[in-house]
Amino acid sequence: MYISNYRRKCEAVFLFFLLFLIACAFRLIYIQVFRSNYLGDIGKKQHNLFAEIEPFRGIIYDCNLKPQTLNLPADSLYADPNMMSSKEKEKAILQLSGILNLNQDYLRSRLYRKKAFIWIKRKISPAEAEAVKKSKIKNLGFVRESKRSYPNTYLASQIIGFAGLDNTGLEGIELYLDQYLRGSPGWGIFLRDARQSKLDIYEKMVLPKDGMDIILTIDQVVQYIAERELEKAYKAYHAKGASIIVMDPYTGRILALANRPTYDLNEHKDVSKDQKRNRAICDLFEPGSVFKVVTASAALEEQRLSEEDKIFCENGAYRVANHTLHDHVPHGWLTFREVIEKSSNIGTTKIAQLLGAGIVYKYIRLFGFGSKLGIDLPGEISGMIKEPRFWSKTSIGAIPIGQEVGVTALQLAAALSAIANGGQLMKPYVIEEIRDKQGVVIKRNTPVLIRKVISADTAARVTKMLTGVIEEGTGKMAQIPGLTSAGKTGTAQKLESDGAYSHDKFVASFIGFAPAEEPVVTIIVSIDEPRPYYFGGVVAAPVFKNVAADVVRYLKTKQVLATQMKSNADKRPR
Repeated sequence: MYISNYRRKCEAVFLFFLLFLIACAFRLIYIQVFRSNYLGDIGKKQHNLFAEIEPFRGIIYDCNLKPQTLNLPADSLYADPNMMSSKEKEKAILQLSGILNLNQDYLRSRLYRKKAFIWIKRKISPAEAEAVKKSKIKNLGFVRESKRSYPNTYLASQIIGFAGLDNTGLEGIELYLDQYLRGSPGWGIFLRDARQSKLDIYEKMVLPKDGMDIILTIDQVVQYIAERELEKAYKAYHAKGASIIVMDPYTGRILALANRPTYDLNEHKDVSKDQKRNRAICDLFEPGSVFKVVTASAALEEQRLSEEDKIFCENGAYRVANHTLHDHVPHGWLTFREVIEKSSNIGTTKIAQLLGAGIVYKYIRLFGFGSKLGIDLPGEISGMIKEPRFWSKTSIGAIPIGQEVGVTALQLAAALSAIANGGQLMKPYVIEEIRDKQGVVIKRNTPVLIRKVISADTAARVTKMLTGVIEEGTGKMAQIPGLTSAGKTGTAQKLESDGAYSHDKFVASFIGFAPAEEPVVTIIVSIDEPRPYYFGGVVAAPVFKNVAADVVRYLKTKQVLATQMKSNADKRPR
């Protein structure tokens, strides 16, 4: 009896284990056959981590191949919330908020997500990265990325612009040519151990394609000179804003372009729209007397007057329809040449009346006003020019002297360059070349003629008049010792909100080129609301003088050195 019971018990135990073994076998077969893909994916997710590999953004250079942008290595911090306990998360929130200067609610909202990968903070400083590592918080990791840096800080800020955290262009050239600069990202799947620590072993990888490099027409030295002198005037006259453009009159290449106020490209987070705005191409203003150059050119080109023809300037007061026009200094009889030299409003208006509205408008348009010039920068505007059919009875006394029209500094630079180069309106540009990382030129800009505006003879005759403006007229403060130059002053009243002209808000400007006989550069200086002085000949002309003197000297020296280097290279044995 005892043996029988013992045998039944053994058989029962054996049968139990046999059934358990069969069940395990079926379960194992089920897992291996029917659940293998699902469980394999879970395993891969635990031990493999997909990561996008960021390309290096292309470098922006000046015309001398001096880098205006850099890509610096930076660590970006991430976390794996799925592997963190609530206690670990709260510890991380408390410590990281102090180290990274982040709001605790922000950290809590990220760390309590049901995800295997979340960014904590991108592109942190080396000190922050070191502090995070010392904290020894579990399930945090770093990804090495690149951070855009601007070595010249404020220099050419509205031209270069900046890129955001994800290295996407947001302003200036960084935005305009983002498709070339940003490159194409790659990707990699790297392995993790059982503790979820990243191993430097990639299972699969596709390498990123780095962005292309941009060569500007901007010369870093010329840009510095222009910004230095503009900054002096901007601060000395407590101006609301200011712009300067330095341009090669024969090609349209922009050698320097600057605005005030400006900003540090490395500290762009809290910068206002006013600081970012490229005033030289997107701000509209009435040019004032600098616009008289157009009327003078039209009169000579149409052969209506010669330089010594005399015009009676009404002793300072002249009635045009229901408006009385005044000169800042009363004049009697002046020659045509003297009208321009002394900037007589009345003399210029009488010349315009002789020409007629149609011809004046024709030359305004020929010189490029009222339309975009096509510069390769974002934000250019076309200005504002009325057709003659919309002119009032007083317009013939306003438009020729730079009122009732809206222009940009860029348009003035291009128009004056047409006089400096013998009558050709050139398309301005700031991009010289686009190259890939192997140095292959993808795109190259060359000078583009927009149209012939006036004859070379007319341009030479206007140049002599503008030389007289500096030597004998309103632009004496633009005189450069040992160097002849040509230019025109401008002082324009700004419009108030009610449409009336202000008596205490002005735009002071000066346009000129040097040397007068063989121009190297055209320069436009515009100062918005200078105080207490506001005349263009006082405020803007000295800026032209200082910039032109230094830039012409620098460019000639640069040309001599380039010639010597070429000569030495030719003499070397081959």
